[in-house]
Formats: sequence, structure tokens, C-alpha cells
Amino acid sequence: MQFIDYAEIEVQAGNGGDGIVAFRREKYVPAGGPSGGNGGHGGSVIVEADRNLQTLLDFRYARLFKADNGKRGGPSNKTGASGRDRIIQVPCGTLIQNLEDGKIIGDLVQNQQRICVAQGGKGGLGNQHFLSNSNRAPEYALPGLEGEHRYLRLELKLLAEVGLIGLPNAGKSTLIAALSAARPKIADYPFTTLVPNLGVVRKPTGDGTVFADIPGLIAGAHEGVGLGHDFLRHIERTRILVHLVDVTAPDPLADYVTIQDELNAYGRGLAARPQILALNKIDALDAEMAEFIQTEFKNRVNAPIFNISAVTRAGLDRLMQTIWQQLDQLEAQAAADVPLITP
Repeated sequence: MQFIDYAEIEVQAGNGGDGIVAFRREKYVPAGGPSGGNGGHGGSVIVEADRNLQTLLDFRYARLFKADNGKRGGPSNKTGASGRDRIIQVPCGTLIQNLEDGKIIGDLVQNQQRICVAQGGKGGLGNQHFLSNSNRAPEYALPGLEGEHRYLRLELKLLAEVGLIGLPNAGKSTLIAALSAARPKIADYPFTTLVPNLGVVRKPTGDGTVFADIPGLIAGAHEGVGLGHDFLRHIERTRILVHLVDVTAPDPLADYVTIQDELNAYGRGLAARPQILALNKIDALDAEMAEFIQTEFKNRVNAPIFNISAVTRAGLDRLMQTIWQQLDQLEAQAAADVPLITP
């Protein structure tokens, strides 16, 4: 499946139906009054989050979305039918922005969450509404109002609690495959992962936690070098970052600094996000070299450090225990920050 995480679309709400001018023409009713009905309301364009969708690919082929117009009113005070709303389904985590003024219209993060992005026009009033003591036979009605028309940008930011970051071939895909049922493409060359991979990892309590393997981070990623510029946005919603470093690289510490510099340059609070450092491929080193590298990092890094091997699963239990503990602490902190509602 092709992964598309942004799209631009055009939405057009339905116009309201016109009110009409009509008079009662009934037998044995000598003074029939006005009876023109109101027009129906135009349909609105509504965006709905659907957890079964993972990409915005469909919007590469369909860019214009219209709701139905309202019907004109009828005689005998009959109101015209309202136009049907147009429902647009997007993945959870989709940000909706108005292209004309840059304002954020909505951020859909929960399944079946909805937002109206274009309001349908109101139906016009029939001449029955203009009856008065001074005007017993009004011969005018109001037209329906036009529906809203907008150009929108849809931007998908994956919903994952834990983000795996690191240079290409650091072992992110191998780790997510070891921890979950995800089966990403794994090979011994850079940029194996061209799209983010999601995997659900089970907590000891049985609850599922989503891990995201973020691809393509290299030096200059925030400026569009490599793939990182396209996928840095997907780290914004994560609560914890697990930074994987390949200890078999020529300079693991320099690799670590490269990614940290990219997070700082991108901004949006990514550098301040809680991080855990995982020194991967430790099985390829002897004990003395592994200890030396870990000491080097301890002198430079203010974060929990773990020696792991995603291939042999060495050290993964301790790593996961720390991840669960930090997530629980963040959840407790978030709960404590929620203001109490007093009656």
C-alpha cells in the first residue's frame, strides 16, 4: 500500500433551496392566504476519523467533494427537502487546515470524531413568513443561501505513543518486528524503510501500545535532505522517543548527535520529548568494547541507556520495563494536570 500523509482537497457545501410564492386556492376558502413553503437547507461537508484507514491515498484521485443542494419549497406550506451531507473519512491523526488563511480547522485523533468543514446554506423563506396585518398577500420570497466553499490541506500525523528514531540501518525495523506482529521490510542497506511502520506492543496488563518506526532521519533531514523532512511530523504526537544507535558504526556518538541536532532544528518541542537511548547490535561487540561505548555515552547523554540486540532480543525486557514505567508516569502526570470540575 502506498503511504500518503498529506493532500489538498476542495469542498463545496450545498446551497439552500429557494422559498416560493404561493397562495391557497381551496374550495370553500374565500380568502386563502399565502402558502409558499421554505427551501430546504443545503448539505454540509463533514470530515470523520476512521481508525481502519492508514493513509490519505484516496485523496490523490478524488479532490473535489460536494454536498447536495436543498430543494425549493412547495405550495401548501411544504418545506423543501434538505440536501444530504457529504461525509469524508480520513485516518485518525489527521490535521485539517484552511489553505486560504492557514488556520487550523480541526485535529481528528479519535475514532468517529467529526468536524464540519463547510456549512450548508440555509433555505430561503417562503411568502407565508411575510404575512402581516399590513401585508395580507405578500408576493415575494427569499432565495436560499450559498453553501461554504473551501480549499483544505489534510496532514496525517501518526498516532503512536512510542517513536523509534535513529539513522538508517540502526535497527528500528528489526526492533519493531521483535516487539510486535509488524513485519516491515528489513535489509542490510540504507533507507530500507521508506514509510513509517506501526506495530502494536502488548503491555503486561494486556493493553496495546502503538510503536512507530520513523524512517529516513539523516543530517539535514529538517531541510528536506533524505526522507526525514517528510516524516519528522509523525514524531510530534509520540509521548516517548526511543533513540536507536548502531554501536558497530564508525562513530556511534557522532550518529547520536546527528539525530539530536535534527530534532533541535525541526523544533516543535521534539528535543524536549522524553527519550530512552538504546545501543543496538551489542551482540556484535566484545564485553570490553561494549562497556567502553556505554561509558562514553553516559558521560554525554542525560537519558536512560540500554545495551540491546534487536536480533537476539538481549536487553529488550529491561528496555520495555522502562518504557512502560515512563508511559505510566506520563499518564499519571496528565491525569493530575486535568482541572477538577466543580458543580
